[in-house]
Amino acid sequence: MTSPRERRPLYLLSLAELLAMSVWFSASAVLPSLTREWALTPAGQAWLTLAVQLGFVAGAFGSAVLNLADRLPTSRLFAGAAFLAGGLTALIPALAHGLGAAVGLRFLAGVCLAGVYPVGMKIMATWTRETRGFGIGLLVGALTLGSAAPHLVAGLGGVLRWQPVLYISAGLAVAGGAIGGWLVKEGPHRSEAPAFDWKYAGEMWRQKELALASLGYFGHMWELYAMWAWVPVFLAQVFGARGITGRWASLAGFAVIAAGGAGSIVAGRLADRFGRTSVTMASLAASGACSLGIGLLFGGPPAAVMIVGIIWGFSVVADSAQFSAGLSELCPPDRTGTVLTVQTGLGFLLTLVTIRLIPSVERVVTWRWAFALLALGPLMGIWAMARLRRLPEALKMAGGRR
Repeated sequence: MTSPRERRPLYLLSLAELLAMSVWFSASAVLPSLTREWALTPAGQAWLTLAVQLGFVAGAFGSAVLNLADRLPTSRLFAGAAFLAGGLTALIPALAHGLGAAVGLRFLAGVCLAGVYPVGMKIMATWTRETRGFGIGLLVGALTLGSAAPHLVAGLGGVLRWQPVLYISAGLAVAGGAIGGWLVKEGPHRSEAPAFDWKYAGEMWRQKELALASLGYFGHMWELYAMWAWVPVFLAQVFGARGITGRWASLAGFAVIAAGGAGSIVAGRLADRFGRTSVTMASLAASGACSLGIGLLFGGPPAAVMIVGIIWGFSVVADSAQFSAGLSELCPPDRTGTVLTVQTGLGFLLTLVTIRLIPSVERVVTWRWAFALLALGPLMGIWAMARLRRLPEALKMAGGRR
């Protein structure tokens, strides 16, 4: 895929993903304002993110059992899901006056996002083969920027009023659905829709290579979303201790998370050239080291914290696309959508644990050691990818590059 015309669907799909996924962390970006207005406890703060994760898991498992990503027109599924996610997000400032209603709406938005992220990866896989690592890396990079976008909106517009941030995020999701629905279609590597088989979502685990690739992804997910959810809160305290306003803390949170967009694209290029397992293990090692080290800088100069934070943000998501690209190369082509949906659904289920644990651990050991818990994920991921690397099936990935 070299000509601008051939690359156009990749860029349009990535733009649609960026816009549609902006609702994911929209509430997290305005936590300080919501905490003041609704008197949120740490548990309440965590539930504003956990609700989206739970909804995504429920939506992903339902989609996987029904094989929706492989049996329905993917562009229409993507568009409809993005429209609904945006509408549900807009209802929070319009109708919600407390945590209960907001959590319910966030859950439903998460259900809808299960029709955006895995489906986007399925569409991307139909447009790429030799450059699949780069293609899905581009998509995950867009997702990363979309996840960071609410922090940018909060930083540029101030954090005293939370309602405009959610309305803007909702509008961006609707725009993403429109692009995905009308301007993006499946590519030349698509497969015919398979017969309905609700059991395949469980049978895939009998293939050792798929199980190991998924274990690597789970190690990555143990770290990723807890980092994304709580690093902005961590940075707000780092900046606040030095008398720096919340607006700058929001912009810092955006910069740290958005660095992963570049990380995903760079890792995609490298993985297509040198192999998926090599790149994922290197990325896991770098992010795990940052999760152990960043807390030691708490209370120190914000510039030093930001340097480590940018490195962490770059590496923590760089491997994400390569787990999905590898899985799509290892599984039957006509089951790509179902396999990717199962993988992401279980991965997001795991994120519930660490998102909820971090604030509890922080109260006991302070921010100095709270993020060290996340290093367990990269450790498991490196082990799984090292095992996968030794299997002959690993040669199916990246054109024979392990």
